[in-house]
Amino acid sequence: MSVIDQDTPSLITDFAILQHLLKDGKTEAAISLSNELLIRSRGVTERNHLYEAKIRMERALIGAIDTEEIGKELRWCADRLNASDPYSFSHGLALLNLASWHTNKNELMMALATHADISEKLGHPSEILGLSRLESARILSSMGDYEPSMRHMWIARLEFIKSAMVPENLVSNLEWLDMALDDVNAQAPNMDSRIVNAKPRETPGNTQISSNPEDIKLVVEELMPIVFQDLSGENRTDIGLIIDASEMLKIYSWTDILIQRLDEIQDPRVLEALQS
Repeated sequence: MSVIDQDTPSLITDFAILQHLLKDGKTEAAISLSNELLIRSRGVTERNHLYEAKIRMERALIGAIDTEEIGKELRWCADRLNASDPYSFSHGLALLNLASWHTNKNELMMALATHADISEKLGHPSEILGLSRLESARILSSMGDYEPSMRHMWIARLEFIKSAMVPENLVSNLEWLDMALDDVNAQAPNMDSRIVNAKPRETPGNTQISSNPEDIKLVVEELMPIVFQDLSGENRTDIGLIIDASEMLKIYSWTDILIQRLDEIQDPRVLEALQS
C-alpha cells in the first residue's frame, strides 16, 4: 500500500479503504468499517456532510440498513449530494442508484423521472449520463415505447464514446441495433436528427420508428473491430445481428469476413446462417 500523505484527512483515506473492501467482495468487513466511518463523519473532529452521504449510500447498497429503509435512504443521499456536490460523479451515481431501486420495485415512471434529473446541461459527467440513458432506454423498451428508447440508446453510445467506455459502448450499440433492424427505411430521419427535433411528452406511449440504414451502417462498422476480435462462443447473438444487418442492407462484405473465418465460429445458428 502506498504511503498516505499526512495532510490527507483520515476519514477520506478510510473511505477509500471501504471502497476497496467492497471491490474485493469483503462485505462483512465493509459493513463493520462503514459503521465506524458513519459515526466519524457526524462527529465534531471529522464532520463531513459530503462523505456522510457517500457512506450512507454505500451502506444502503450493501445491506447495512433495513430493507424497508433503502429507498428513503437513497433519496436522502441524492438530495444531500445535490446540495453539497451538485452534478458531480457522486451526485449522478446517487441518482443512478435511486433510479435502479425504483426499477427493481417496478416503479418505472419514478425511475424515468429520476433518470431525467441527470442532464448534460446541468453538467453531469459523460459516464453517468451514458449509464442513465442506457437504463432509460431499457425501461422504455420494456414498455414498448421504442421511439424514445432508440433515442436514449443512441445518446448513451455517444456518451460512452466520449468517456472511452468500450464495453458499455458495445452493449449500447448492440441493443440499439437489435431495435433498429425491426424496421429499416432509407427515407427515415437519422438518429441525430431525431434527437435534435425531439419534443417533451407528458407520458410514455407505444411507439415504433423506422431506422435509417446509414445509422445501421455506422453502428455495425463500429461493432465489427470489437466483435470480430474473437468469434468463438456458442451463443453469439452479436454476430447474428451483424449478419442480419448485412442481409438487410445488402452489404455482403461484412459476412464475407465471417465466411473466411468459419473455422473460428462455434455458434451453430451463426454457422447455419452463413452456410445457407
